[in-house]
Amino acid sequence: MILPDELILAADFAPATYDDWRKLVDGVLKGAPFEKLVSKTYDGLTIEPIYRRASGTPPVTGRSAAAPWQVMQRVDHPDPLAANAQAIHDLENGATGLEIEFAGGPGARGFGIPDAAPETLRRLFDAVLFDAGISIAIHPVIGRGNAGETLAALIEERHVDPANVNLRFNYQALSTMAVNGIAPAPWREMAKPFAGVVGGLMKRGFRGPFVLADGRVVHDAGGSEAQELAFALSLAVAYLRMLEDGAIDLDAARSAISFRLAADTDQFLTIAKFRALRMLWARIEAACGLTPKPTFVAAETAWRMLTQRDPYVNMLRATMATFAAGVGGADAITVLPHTLALGLPEMFARRVARNTQLILLEESNLAKVSDPAAGSGGIEGLTQALCEAAWALFQEIEKAGGAFAALEQNLIQRKVAAIRKAHEGNIARRKDVLTGASAFPNLDEAQVAVLAVEPAEFAPSNETKIKFEALSPIRLAAPFELLRDRSDEMLKAKGARPKVFLANLGTATDFTARATFAKSFFETGGIEAIGSEGFRDPAALAVAFKACRAPLACLCSSDTVYAEQAEEAAKALRAAGARHIYLAGRAGEQEPALRSAGVDDFIFAGGDALAVLQEAYDLAEAA
Repeated sequence: MILPDELILAADFAPATYDDWRKLVDGVLKGAPFEKLVSKTYDGLTIEPIYRRASGTPPVTGRSAAAPWQVMQRVDHPDPLAANAQAIHDLENGATGLEIEFAGGPGARGFGIPDAAPETLRRLFDAVLFDAGISIAIHPVIGRGNAGETLAALIEERHVDPANVNLRFNYQALSTMAVNGIAPAPWREMAKPFAGVVGGLMKRGFRGPFVLADGRVVHDAGGSEAQELAFALSLAVAYLRMLEDGAIDLDAARSAISFRLAADTDQFLTIAKFRALRMLWARIEAACGLTPKPTFVAAETAWRMLTQRDPYVNMLRATMATFAAGVGGADAITVLPHTLALGLPEMFARRVARNTQLILLEESNLAKVSDPAAGSGGIEGLTQALCEAAWALFQEIEKAGGAFAALEQNLIQRKVAAIRKAHEGNIARRKDVLTGASAFPNLDEAQVAVLAVEPAEFAPSNETKIKFEALSPIRLAAPFELLRDRSDEMLKAKGARPKVFLANLGTATDFTARATFAKSFFETGGIEAIGSEGFRDPAALAVAFKACRAPLACLCSSDTVYAEQAEEAAKALRAAGARHIYLAGRAGEQEPALRSAGVDDFIFAGGDALAVLQEAYDLAEAA
């Protein structure tokens, strides 16, 4: 068959317009407002269901064209020799950089290299070739030795030219103080010696960057995208002023600063956030009289999205986050291993973390296109909206006196706390779903292996002079995981988990949908749901409930069957000894009669599942 040179498949169709789409949607909505399809971010930014193409928008300048991002691998084993073995293995198997976490740092997650002593670093970097083209990022910790200067001395000791070492020193005093809620002295007293350290490393020939503006701290604490951007900008400006006051040329000072943001499963917001950071920093550079140039932006997959339960889902979360950070133009990405919330990851989890990036780079060729989101109406709209929201908050921080002053006044912390509360509310109502934790639980999941290394506790320094509210990291799944832990403890102590009897009424067609909902609802909290055949006879229902020996019962069926049978069924369950009776669904006009018959609570999508489950435990334990 011979095909023409040009085959226009859509030639027989009229061009589709936005107005055509709106007419079709209005027909489906049947009078409901179009705003029903419009959603909002935690910053209050509007997300439309469809966007027109954004014409004439240039790509955001970031990572070099067609250049891969650096595949960073976290190194955090407390034993320097074991950490060294991990690092060598990672470099030999695809990682192009090492992310060195020191104990007590804002991203240590309870582990990390124990100290920055010369001998510790010699063991850690044994056989690591500093000038072999790999990237090394370290994270010095205030009050625990100067890891940057110690590593610089080790590099010089090995007679390696500092100019040939790709080393990010990542001094981040303000981020560390923000996470801990303490400062050893006012910022003005710390800034000058801090600038002296950076200036000294520059004179020794190191390229840097030296200072990290780490917005991830806000994301870890439950903050929004705009808050994370504003915090990162305020840190960068504080460091820029510090370096300039330390007699470092302004152009060299801005090159000494890099950024890091968290990447999570909201891929569109993550892409927009990374693009927005570059645009916002370019605006600050221009305000300083500098010609904007690409800055180094690192990404780390989000800590707060990790779950302990069904941790394999964390692999999918990491893949989405890595994709978004890569498309958003990140220069380096660190994937947190999927078991990190459970303990120190072993070899398999570390391999998966590496390969998540390698597959996206080598098989999906994700880095081959510069700023692929450019011109997308949705992403361009989100990017611009984030820029405006973050800039307004950045200005508020500056008016307060800058990053340190805003932390002292708890300005940043109050704003983050408000967003964190909104996150917690949506998690509790299961509006924001965490698969394996707040939905689709598996009470029989097998334990996942982690290394037998206990997390370390680090007390605040005795030199503390200033205290303020800490931006403490959270994990969104933690409230549901605490209930699952409680269930495991009961299983271990009593040989059985708390139970709820699913009192199914009518036929399978009647009850299956709500029985499935109820099973997932209760088991997200570790309460085992005992299924049953459909009942029409209240007496038979009571016999089955007694045989199950559960203190709780939940009626499950359709609204039609509820109207016919729910009241008698509730009375039978109460007479049979049910301590608490739930009904799956909204009661509507039947609620007074149902409550009078013995129904205590109604469970439904959008209700406060966490509160119901917490109360259910109290009832089950009192039985």
